[in-house]
Amino acid sequence: MTRKSATRTATARAAGAGRAAAVSAATRTPPPPWRSPRERAELGRAARGRVPRSSHAEFEAGPGRADPVDVIERQSATRLPELVPIRYGRMSESPFRFYRGAAAIMAGDLATTPATGLRTQLCGDAHLLNFRLLASPERNLLFDINDFDETLPGPWEWDVKRLATSMVIAGRENGFSDVERAVVVETTVRSYREQMRRFAGMSNLDVWYARADADQLNAVASGRLDKRGRKYLARTLTKARTRDNLQAFDKLTEMVDKKRRIAPQPPVITRIDDLLPGVARDELEGMIRALIGRYGDSLAADRRHLLRQFKLVDMARKVVGVGSVGTRCWIVLLLGRDGEDPLFLQAKEAGESVLAPYAGASRLGTQGERVVAGQRLMQAASDIFLGWEHVHAPDGVERDFYVRQLRDWKGIVDPSLMVPRGMALFGRLCGATLARAHARSGDRIAIAAYLGQGAVFDKALARFAETYADQNERDHRALLDAVASRRVRAEAA
Repeated sequence: MTRKSATRTATARAAGAGRAAAVSAATRTPPPPWRSPRERAELGRAARGRVPRSSHAEFEAGPGRADPVDVIERQSATRLPELVPIRYGRMSESPFRFYRGAAAIMAGDLATTPATGLRTQLCGDAHLLNFRLLASPERNLLFDINDFDETLPGPWEWDVKRLATSMVIAGRENGFSDVERAVVVETTVRSYREQMRRFAGMSNLDVWYARADADQLNAVASGRLDKRGRKYLARTLTKARTRDNLQAFDKLTEMVDKKRRIAPQPPVITRIDDLLPGVARDELEGMIRALIGRYGDSLAADRRHLLRQFKLVDMARKVVGVGSVGTRCWIVLLLGRDGEDPLFLQAKEAGESVLAPYAGASRLGTQGERVVAGQRLMQAASDIFLGWEHVHAPDGVERDFYVRQLRDWKGIVDPSLMVPRGMALFGRLCGATLARAHARSGDRIAIAAYLGQGAVFDKALARFAETYADQNERDHRALLDAVASRRVRAEAA
């Protein structure tokens, strides 16, 4: 063994030991005390005395509230400066696009609202576009939460309030009336409440196995959508099944000198060759190769074996989402048995959750592991290649990443095409899905007992969502003013 290879081996062993130590520390966290169902229900009912359900309607921005543009700029300070104007450009387009990028702003506001003290694993960014169709490892099409960049344990109410508010903002952009928006929100929250009560009566294993597949979606939609709505749902389900590695392979790659390469689509997709020259490019490629090579240690043994049957052939930077624009995100093309056997992976930078200043820092070893652990806990079935890695970047900064497939039967609805009945149905699905995700990690019996059988909480959330949608519009206007005054620069992409 050469000195260089011995050093690499020692480094790998140290990384593995560090990962094992982090996992061990997490598993040493003592479990909550065992309580009977009656005791857990009493906890929930007792919380009504401290935090009346009607109090969740409240939101008022206090005099000490942070300037929304300041919050966004603090986030931007750690991001790639050449991409930050694209983030501002996307957030400027509409109040809903602003909301998608404003999770940090709302986290600070949610921390000032009433909370029962009952905690669960949170998505952290539970707006309606983060609920979509996904593939299970068994190749079933499921409806689930998709984005977990901000996941962290915290008050269950925060996710529900962010989801409810997103429904109001989307409804306003579609021109829904006040009454129509109230129906959408109350349907969404009622679904969460009723499903949580259903999960409270189920066994632990039955809750864990619960999921919503394509057949169930069709059953729920039957009789609630008109002919046009049913056709749209059918097209969405069919399209989702085509959005896989092969579809990404055809759309995102090209042949260059008889070799398969990722096709540039600047500024959204930029090949590494076009980002950096010479030595800097080689160092970056080496980091990404090492990241993909080592992250497999975070996978189960069978999936690690499968990953090793693929060879990395190309990589590029990708601009993703709205809130994530400016974070470091790499798409990586690997090939298996031959040149027509692709695997597309996405390695995305994981920073501290926007909830951490208010809900407490993660107990896990890295931010990538935080994202992966939260996703595995909340999703009914997760991507088989979902894992994490910590790297020492060429610029000398330590960074965390999580990795997953770029596309795996992903389907998303377009809220701008929804009529009130369709959005209410979608909200019903989202509410039920969020309840299932919370029931897996939180005290479902206590939460269900707190919510009760009446519509008090549903109506309170409808009022909160309208009030916060007003605040979101003011914050969006603040960003537009900052762009107009050249305090920040916005670009379209």
